[in-house]
Parts: sequence; structure tokens; C-alpha cells
Amino acid sequence: MTKKEVTVLELKHIAEPLLLFNHDQKVSDPRDGLTLFGPFNKNKINNFSVGLIGTEKGIARMKKWINKFLKPMMPLKKDYAKPFYPGFEAIFGITINLNSTVELKVDETKLNEYYRYTDNHVRVASMVDLYVDSLIEYKTDDDRPPVNLWFVVIPDQVYQHGRIKSKGLGDPIKIGIKNKYERSNPGLFDEIEPEYAKLKKAYDYDNNFHNQLKLKLLKHEILTQIIRESTVAYLEDEFLKKNREPKRDLSHMETDVAWNIATSTYYKIGGLPWKLGGIRKDVCYIGMVFKIDERQKKSKYACCAAQMFLDSGDGMVFKGAVGPWYNEDTREYHLTREAALDLLTKAIQSFKKSNEQQLPKEIFIHGRTHFNNEEWAGFCDAVAELEINLVGVSIKDEKVFKLYRDKNFPILRGSYLVKDENNAFLWTKGFIPRLQQPLGMETPNPLTIQITRGKGNVKIETVCKDILALTKLNYNSCRFCDGLPVTLKFANVIGEVLTAGNLDGLKPALPFRYYI
Repeated sequence: MTKKEVTVLELKHIAEPLLLFNHDQKVSDPRDGLTLFGPFNKNKINNFSVGLIGTEKGIARMKKWINKFLKPMMPLKKDYAKPFYPGFEAIFGITINLNSTVELKVDETKLNEYYRYTDNHVRVASMVDLYVDSLIEYKTDDDRPPVNLWFVVIPDQVYQHGRIKSKGLGDPIKIGIKNKYERSNPGLFDEIEPEYAKLKKAYDYDNNFHNQLKLKLLKHEILTQIIRESTVAYLEDEFLKKNREPKRDLSHMETDVAWNIATSTYYKIGGLPWKLGGIRKDVCYIGMVFKIDERQKKSKYACCAAQMFLDSGDGMVFKGAVGPWYNEDTREYHLTREAALDLLTKAIQSFKKSNEQQLPKEIFIHGRTHFNNEEWAGFCDAVAELEINLVGVSIKDEKVFKLYRDKNFPILRGSYLVKDENNAFLWTKGFIPRLQQPLGMETPNPLTIQITRGKGNVKIETVCKDILALTKLNYNSCRFCDGLPVTLKFANVIGEVLTAGNLDGLKPALPFRYYI
């Protein structure tokens, strides 16, 4: 009787990827790098102007917070996860021109009325349009000074009643169109009944305030940062004592909040806070995510959204056409050959435009599932006459397999377990020595990484290192890292916005800063 061969799996560790800052200095924590050296492209961004839109009370709170936000803040207690905040001016070397701040006041009386609407679609669309119409009107008026970034300050009631499963507030106001046929079909008298026509348009959009506002402003290329009043209202003792307003005291997290808004603000005005310190050159990463479009008459229609990330850190957005991408047999979403060809061709063209007409040497396509034969054939068609190594990578959340330690702390972030030459488990969450705490509150699950198509000379270890590095490129916050690579995380956000409503007149390939 012969003994069976036993395969011994070895748990290995990837060193925390470094980030590149001003003067080409490298550190692992973005807050350390920004504090010590400043952003990667420091001195290349000038002072800028912002606009404030909100209720009179919201604007006053935001102005008070901005004055504090420009200066240093100390955390309330010693906490490595919430370090000292040096101040926006000290970090980025620029300031907000408060003397030229534009203020647009939103009618609070109207908002209070909209909260009571019983129909979710009409309620959310009414609240969104109150902000959107003012912003569009301001931009289209040529006599007004331009604004680089708008802070959209929303009362917490807007957040509370502007979500998919939210309900109206207090004494209800019954408004809306119950007949689904009337909702989706233009009426004969729409032109002479504009209020009724406007009411019907509300059903063209998801009842999600954030996504709907972002989508409606995409067509006008208006950059926004949405902030809840309670995020900046902790400066007021009266706000925390009142029972009528939502209780959300963030005073213990003020440096954390300041870091996140500072990084997002700098990124949205065109700055680059940091780059990856050890990313391989001439490599293009594309994240592809499918989002179901619920407004389509036919079921199982989806929108394919993709985010391409370059070495510069700021990729472009590609929206695949809405279509019947669902396969009943496999219960998965896949593009047709033509759609896959179109998507990758656009990505290659954008890469050339951003890299002095140079082609990438490798393209990694990240997806949540494998790529079927037709889909992969379309991708291969796009690089058929080009010297580009194309690799398809499936990245999934592992829900069953876990590893436990006999210590007080969970497994280290960056650990990986190679199953074979094409498969591995990668822990993007786990204990982080720099922070002296884990990312997440539970025993971390790994990501399942699989090279499903193509390969060339690419090793599974290299793919894992790239994915771990891409968890550190979220410029919408100033976190140490995320659990998902930015390719999939951002593509998911893009899909949420693009499937939130009518896309007529939308300009293609806008940078990601317009979606967050």
C-alpha cells in the first residue's frame, strides 16, 4: 500500500505596499506621508474656490467647520488609527479662498414638505432637484465666477428620507402616480401639463439621493462633496443637546473626518495625494462590475461599468451598454463579443492618450466571476494586433475558509496562501502593525484570487501583490487601506450611479472624481 502524497501549503506574507509622496518619499500610511512630505504633486495645484449649497443653518455650520478644518486638530485621545491632523493648508500647501466662497441657499420649508411625501420616487427626486436645479443654474450663468468644488450640505433628514427603503416623515402628503403605465409612457398633454410631466420623470431614477444627485450633475460636469450636517455640527453644543435633531456626535472622530474630507477635496480639484510606490510600469488594471438596471422593461438587463487605473492613480470610467448580459444557465453576467471588444478598445485608447501614445505591456481585467469564451474572445480581438499580454483575474469574497491564530490578534494583512499556480487566498484585511489593530471587527475572511484567462509569464504571487497594492488607492478617504482593490471598489460605485437613472446626454469616460 502506497502512502498518498500530502501537499503542504505554506502561508506567506507580502510586505505592506509603499506609497509615493512629495520629493519621491515612500511610506506605508497615507497620513504619515501627507504629514511629513505633502502630496505627490505638491505645488502644482493653486488656491481654489468652493461653493456651499444647503439650508441657511447648514451653510453656517459648514463655514464654521471649514475655518477649523484649515488648521491643525488634535485627537481627543492617543489613538494610532486617528492621528494628529496638521490642517489642510499645512498638508497640501494651498488654501480655500473663503472670501470668494459662493453660497446657494436651499429652501428649508420646501424640504420639510418633501420629507412628508408618501411616494419614495417623488420624495427623493424633489429633494435632489432642489439642489441640482440651483447648481445647474449657477454654472450656466456666464456672469458668475466659476467654482472648483461644491460642498453639498444636507440635513440629516435628507439622508434619512433619501434612501431606497426610507419612508415619509410625520403628517403624510399623498403624491405620486400609482399606475405603472402612466409612469413610463409620455402623455398627450405633457407639454401643457409640465408639473404632471415632471412628476413622471421622478420614476426614471432610483430613489437614492446620493446616486441620483451625482448622475444628474454628471451631464454638467459639476464636482460635489456631499456632507451631512451632523458631520460638521459637533462644534455646536446646542446641536448635541437637542432631541429633535438626529444624534450623531462625531467629536471623538474629528481628525479622522478631517483627514477623509481633506484628501477627497484635494483629489476632486485635480490633485494627486499619492501614487503607488512600487507599481509595475506599463501595466493597466481594469475592474469590471455588472449592475442590474431595474428600470428596464425586460428583466435581467444590466449595465457593465469599468474603471481603468493607470500608474497616475486616476483612471477613466467606461460604461458598457445596457443589455441582456444575464445567462440563465450559469446565472452569471457576461458581455457579448462585440461589447467586450468595444470596452477594451476604449480602455487602450485612453491609456495611450494618458501615456504619450505608449501601449501597455500588460492588461489585467479584474472581475467578480470568470470570463466566458465569447467574452474573452472579444477582449482578445481588442489586442489581436498589439503586443499586449492579457490576463483575466477573478476576485471573490471567500465566505467559508478562515484561518485562526492562537494569539490575541488575527492573521496579518498581506498574508496569502497559494493553492496552485493559478489560485490563492489573499488576506487584504487583518492585523496592521502600523495601526496596532486589525482592519475590521471580525476574524477576517480572505479574497479568493484566480487567474482564469491568459497568463503569459505572470505568477499568482505577482497578481496577489498587485491586488494588495490596489487596496491603497482610495482617494475618497484617507484610510490606511481597503478590503477590496480599487478596480472593483470604484467600478461598483460607478455602476451604482450609472444605473440610478436616465443617461441621456451623459458624456463618456469622465474621471472617477465625478462619481463620488
